[in-house]
Amino acid sequence: MTTYQKKRTGFGYFLYGLEIARQPGIRKFVLLPLLANILLVGGALYYMFSHLSVWIDHLLGQMPSYLSWLSYLLWPILAITILATFSYFFSTLANFIAAPFNGLLAEKVEEKLTGHRVNDDGLMSVVKDIPRVLAREWKKLLYVLPKAIGLFILLLIPALGQTLGPIFWFVFSSWMLAVQYCDYPYDNHKISFNQMKMDLKRKKGKAYGFGFLVAFFTSIPILNLFVVPVAICGATAMWVAEFKGE
Repeated sequence: MTTYQKKRTGFGYFLYGLEIARQPGIRKFVLLPLLANILLVGGALYYMFSHLSVWIDHLLGQMPSYLSWLSYLLWPILAITILATFSYFFSTLANFIAAPFNGLLAEKVEEKLTGHRVNDDGLMSVVKDIPRVLAREWKKLLYVLPKAIGLFILLLIPALGQTLGPIFWFVFSSWMLAVQYCDYPYDNHKISFNQMKMDLKRKKGKAYGFGFLVAFFTSIPILNLFVVPVAICGATAMWVAEFKGE
């Protein structure tokens, strides 16, 4: 069995993505997704840290007075939740803008792993395909948005939102980030978004494991600026080893 065919855990695919992203021939395709993420997520984090204390104090102020003793416990939980929410939202925006470059990175990673070309049509084909790629990103956004709004409303419910909301949000983020990044190699092969979701649901353990690590590193300042290309590389490795043969 070759290295690219080796089955891994969800965690393992993310870590393998880190290895792939540093390989010669891949590094130059990492630069544009990385730059888009640094500009958008970096700017968002600067804004967030300027307002974080005010937002958390406002949320804690919604709690009944008899639960005020929970403030010391909930403050760090809410801080992590807000950080993860901001990072997820602006990473999604960065992925929308950089979608053609993300798809190109996934394509080059697959070619590196398998030794076979994915697309023989050249650069102009990539340019002409941009409207379709952005339409696919819009479909992902429509899939995410209602669920994200529902969880945001949950966070606003006194006591319940501040305790259960962060847990639900992290589980939700893990799934959605797996969907986000695994979709790039699927889209390169013009496989439908619905088929991609069905495949991930069949292997939920690997999808959630992969998404969990992406969500975890997305919530860590500085490190989250570098997550996108690593996640694309790891998701493409998962596609090649777990789904492509099917």
